[in-house]
Amino acid sequence: MPKETFKTRLEIAKNKISKKNLPNNRKASSSIGTAFKMSTELVSAVAVGTIIGFILDKTFGTKPWLILIFFFVGVIAGIMNVIKSAKNMQK
Repeated sequence: MPKETFKTRLEIAKNKISKKNLPNNRKASSSIGTAFKMSTELVSAVAVGTIIGFILDKTFGTKPWLILIFFFVGVIAGIMNVIKSAKNMQK
């Protein structure tokens, strides 16, 4: 095999590898993965808010008020996280 042919093939292979490693060539995530991520963000925010409210209610003896307040704060925070993720996916 002549040297020129080998060099040409080597350059072509290097170009293909460098194109695959570009950050803009990210693979699109699957729909199920995206849905799982968003639902996890929403559920975890609600759970954390509820747990914080439960702990504070037990500490201060104000059942069920702080559970309710922090539950709704968790819902709002979860919805805001889902909206932020959706906006980032649009970019």
